[in-house]
Amino acid sequence: MPYIKSVSIHSTVERSLAYILNPEKTDSLLLTNSMNCIPDPKCAYLAMKTVYEHFSGYKFDEPLSQNGKSRVKAIHYIQSFDPKDNITPELAHKIGRTLARKSFGDNCQVVIATHIDKGHLHNHIIINTYGVDGKKFNANKKTLDEIKEISDRVCLALGVQPFDKSKAKRKTIAYNEWQNEKHGTSWKQKICDEIDKLVGWVKNVDELLAELEMLGYTVKLGKYISVKAPDQQRAVRLKTLGEDYTVESLDSRILWRDVGAGINNPCERSALRDKYSETISSVQEVNVSHPSLEQLGTLLSIINRDRLQSIGEVDGKIEQIKFESEKSRQEVNTMETKCNLLKSLAAQTEEYFSLTDKPSLTAEEQLRVEMYRETLAQKNIGSRSDLDYLKGVIAETEQKAAPVREHYNKCVTLLKEYSDIETTYEEISQGDYISKLIERQRKQDTSQRHKR
Repeated sequence: MPYIKSVSIHSTVERSLAYILNPEKTDSLLLTNSMNCIPDPKCAYLAMKTVYEHFSGYKFDEPLSQNGKSRVKAIHYIQSFDPKDNITPELAHKIGRTLARKSFGDNCQVVIATHIDKGHLHNHIIINTYGVDGKKFNANKKTLDEIKEISDRVCLALGVQPFDKSKAKRKTIAYNEWQNEKHGTSWKQKICDEIDKLVGWVKNVDELLAELEMLGYTVKLGKYISVKAPDQQRAVRLKTLGEDYTVESLDSRILWRDVGAGINNPCERSALRDKYSETISSVQEVNVSHPSLEQLGTLLSIINRDRLQSIGEVDGKIEQIKFESEKSRQEVNTMETKCNLLKSLAAQTEEYFSLTDKPSLTAEEQLRVEMYRETLAQKNIGSRSDLDYLKGVIAETEQKAAPVREHYNKCVTLLKEYSDIETTYEEISQGDYISKLIERQRKQDTSQRHKR
């Protein structure tokens, strides 16, 4: 349920653009976009400055007036989503882009950035008060109401409920409270999640505890090891976090992770393989649930393929893959952001040279030439050979991104396979797995007879 507010910018356009285009807030600038400029603070500022001064006749960086009636240079809209909407950053960004185009048209100069650093997703949209066609946009209550209405329609079209005005003044909650409310997590869960990340690469439990302390956690040693998260009131013992978080279990998870790295004994009997094989035989004997039988067979083939020895090894591998997956994802995002920015710059450069080749230009084309010239100067592009070099950098970056993206996709696939092995192992270890399959098939048979 997005909520929208606006702020008029009188003299800090460049600073505002730099704020919303912060890589740390926008997933390394992956969640940024623009129209009639490029999503770079300095370049976007210069492009907006050129258009504003061309049509207004005033300086874009004029100082604030003493009477408090300074001219509005740009308008900053903030579209905030309710955490309960449970939408992805990608969807929030799509909504922001669509809102900007629907609200301001194709001739506006606008920068859109989706921030993910708070307890709620929110879009920042900064628009120049003049479009490249000279149209003036005024910010007032009427225009804000119109934008709110467009926002509601866009959200409904994309499956997000519009803002509930009856809850507009509800009490703001802290980020950790929002996390708990949304995910049902707690301080214990937070500690477990942090330990799960560290298990993927630390050498032993002592190093794990040291890393926790470096992250701001308080660790108390003694007969029982206790851990307290930052801002948590009371410490919790590791053994109270669950069976997987006792010192003995952590030792085992770290050990099996190393074994899973390729130094396991191929002749060693696999308890995990035996468990799956026994279950498959039992399912075959009672002749039930062929889909389940097929899934068990698929998972057993993965166990054999990767020579997995125990569920502890699988757990360790899952944490290691999560770490590698996140690292690859960030690398891919960085390279894709670079490519997107360079492609936008290349498109403007191509249009610039195309326009300068024309014998005569319209007033709007002349303005675009002037606007692009500012951007090209900022990026040290002065000739067509520079454009060729730019295209070469784009191709090289895409080539470097390909294997990293492939590795990321493999990590995602492997993580899904190992998670399925872990989940199914829990099911078949409960003792009544076959009984559940028989009951499930009985219900299916009954349902089919009723349909006839």
